Amino acid sequence: MKGVIIIQNGACYIRVSTDEQTEFSPAAQLRAIKEYAQKNDIILSKNHIFIDEGISGRTAEKRPKFMEMIALAKAKPKPFDVILVHKFDRFARSREDSVVYKSLLRKECNVRVTSITEQLEDDKFSVILEAMLEAMAEYYSLNLSDEVKKGMTEKALRGEYQSNPPLGYDMVNKKLLIIPEEAEVIKFIFEKFANKEMNMLSLARYLNELGIKTKKGKVFENRSIEYILNNPVYIGKVRWTPNTKIKRDYSNPNSIITDGEHTPIIDMEIWEKAQECCKHNRDLYAKGQKTTTTIKSWLNGLVKCGNCGKSLVICHHKYLQCNGYAKGTCKVSHSIGIKVLEQLILEEIKKVYTENLEINIVPMRSDEECSNEYEFIMEALKKNEAKEERIIEAYQDGIDTLDDYKRNKLKWEEERQDLKERLQNLKATLLEIKSDEPINKKLKTAYELLTDENIDMDIKYKTSHFLINQIVYDKKEKTLKLEYK
Repeated sequence: MKGVIIIQNGACYIRVSTDEQTEFSPAAQLRAIKEYAQKNDIILSKNHIFIDEGISGRTAEKRPKFMEMIALAKAKPKPFDVILVHKFDRFARSREDSVVYKSLLRKECNVRVTSITEQLEDDKFSVILEAMLEAMAEYYSLNLSDEVKKGMTEKALRGEYQSNPPLGYDMVNKKLLIIPEEAEVIKFIFEKFANKEMNMLSLARYLNELGIKTKKGKVFENRSIEYILNNPVYIGKVRWTPNTKIKRDYSNPNSIITDGEHTPIIDMEIWEKAQECCKHNRDLYAKGQKTTTTIKSWLNGLVKCGNCGKSLVICHHKYLQCNGYAKGTCKVSHSIGIKVLEQLILEEIKKVYTENLEINIVPMRSDEECSNEYEFIMEALKKNEAKEERIIEAYQDGIDTLDDYKRNKLKWEEERQDLKERLQNLKATLLEIKSDEPINKKLKTAYELLTDENIDMDIKYKTSHFLINQIVYDKKEKTLKLEYK
């Protein structure tokens, strides 16, 4: 009597990393998995094939298809009974990840993970054997990472360049070769800056006006110029920093700087003068750093540039300036005094309510829309809190470096602050939106609040943002377009 054939629904997961050149390709892994599924009476739907290519992240969260597969496995009824992998190390590079997700799949979803090349029996000994296989794979991964790092360090010490070529150079047969027209741009930047003829902002703006782009084809900003001025490649050196990217930490003590094999574009005299100017700028910036984000004007965030659409930001305490122009990406200066602009807007508000003028009102959001946004913000705040825990765990577990931690923490704080501000503004709107006051009365009330010196700036800020949608300032046309909510 023949045994009963049990047909199972299956899924497969395939991971290929950029740093593992000897492993099977996705196509080869999939072909082997399909053959295994056919021989073992497992139905493999094309919708249940999950592939992460070029993934080097050690955590599951950095593998989108993996996370999609886990989420799908939790569905009721369960869409598949087994997840097939080519080897256990394809499922996870971290033993911790493997234990967590396999346990979740087994206990909560009744889904098992099977390696088609590492056959294990369903007994106690197999649990130990599987753990040993995964531990060996993780050791190999960690050891490979160390070996790669050693190799890169050795290359850096030999003066070999290991990044994409910077502006001024091309990479030919792993050697940096000068591109004459780009080299002229580099010389211009160094000479003008070192001789104090142009600062970083004016250099960025000037190059953008000429239509010159960065190596990545983007417009120049302050930081683009700053990076060039601090890159020792232009004096024939090679800089490499283990464990982290340079970002703006140009004096990282861990950086390896050696003589390169390429021809320099800048001579040492100009380089040293430029470094002195850079140091002077850094010192000035350090002294001028602000430790508070106090609102200085109720116009904050309302005024837009008529040329590029970016917000006008406070500059030198007394003026507003286009943020794009301040970074060198907008060609038109939109500088205007804060007090002057405040007075113009106040006069317009007063004119409307005193003369009982007809104005076009942009329809306000309904109570339902505001409630939906409130729920969205509250949910976003919950996710933000969870994100902080993940940032800390990633650093404690050695997944992220200290620089990664600082950068992620800064992004987290900025996101949280933005959500809190949106929540405060929305609460004010939820209170005011139910008012049946005529628009003229609201304008009068707002005017009185904005002109009262005894009212806190925080209240004035909320009042202006409740009343005004945006103000578009066009310096060329000498116009202000005031859009009420």
